[in-house]
Amino acid sequence: MKSKTGVLLINLGTPDSPSVSDVRSYLSQFLNDPRVIDIPWLLRKILVNLIIVPFRAPKSAKIYQKLWTANGSPLLFYSERVKTLLEDSLGSDYEVHLAMRYKNPSIPAVLETMRKKHYEKIIVLPMFPQYASASTGSAHDEVMRVLRTWWVIPEVKFISQYYDHPLFIEAFAERGRKYNIADYDHVLFSYHGLPERQVDKVHDDGACARHDCQHTVNEENQYCYKATCYATTRLLAAKLNIPAEKYTVCFQSRLDKKWLMPFSDEVVRQCGDKGMKKILVFSPAFTADCLETIIEIGDEYQEIFHEHGGQKVQLVESLNDSPTWIDCLRDLVKGPANK
Repeated sequence: MKSKTGVLLINLGTPDSPSVSDVRSYLSQFLNDPRVIDIPWLLRKILVNLIIVPFRAPKSAKIYQKLWTANGSPLLFYSERVKTLLEDSLGSDYEVHLAMRYKNPSIPAVLETMRKKHYEKIIVLPMFPQYASASTGSAHDEVMRVLRTWWVIPEVKFISQYYDHPLFIEAFAERGRKYNIADYDHVLFSYHGLPERQVDKVHDDGACARHDCQHTVNEENQYCYKATCYATTRLLAAKLNIPAEKYTVCFQSRLDKKWLMPFSDEVVRQCGDKGMKKILVFSPAFTADCLETIIEIGDEYQEIFHEHGGQKVQLVESLNDSPTWIDCLRDLVKGPANK
């Protein structure tokens, strides 16, 4: 009998509920990850457990309460939808599992279920289009930590990034085509921010600024998050015929000033100060709508824009359960020659 292939989809994660205790537990696991806050162990423990989490959890819980729907967390809901749709699309030779890097369903628990299936091959597919050590790298690291405890380790394939996959670009372009881009004064391509030091570590000389990452992707910087974010934008802008002068690449969710710039909230503010009335915002680092898209862009940036004279910040929805997104994932799993 032919053995099936197991597919492990991984998304970032979400609290089990919007309660303060569940948000505190989520933040603690997330921020204690050494790939997320890459500072010495003791300093990270003090900073996260004694300063950030105690003060941030109650505030974050109120935000998650705004985000929560009848279906729970949008990120988890859409990730589960994608799991089901992808398994249907792949056919009987594949079984798809879903795990979250932080909280539930956890990577160790889901991998234990997969271990008992005795798959001949496992494909690990994080739902992060652009590689970053704090997202894809962390997910792969946790999978490898668990796999090395197995007595029998099957063939394992890790998919690291796919920001330039034609179907990924087309899926986001389809979302953008729902809006008449000509009606907007400016378009923002807003990506999740990272500390500059994490981007620097990708480069052999330890300095992203010495490379032309805003304009090109090559063998040396192909895993530079900044480079692939700009490349994603160029591909989407070309697909949607958006001229370079009408869009800005920016980075959101920063914790301090030494993060990738320009900062999205400051760009929104500047757009308002320049007299713009309507801006359209893509967030192509997120494949499922979540706190960073629905609340940060949809609510918080709308408030900033309005305070500075603007009228409308229009969020372009994430891929969620888009059929073209499912086709992209199937293509990544099976390969373009085996649709």
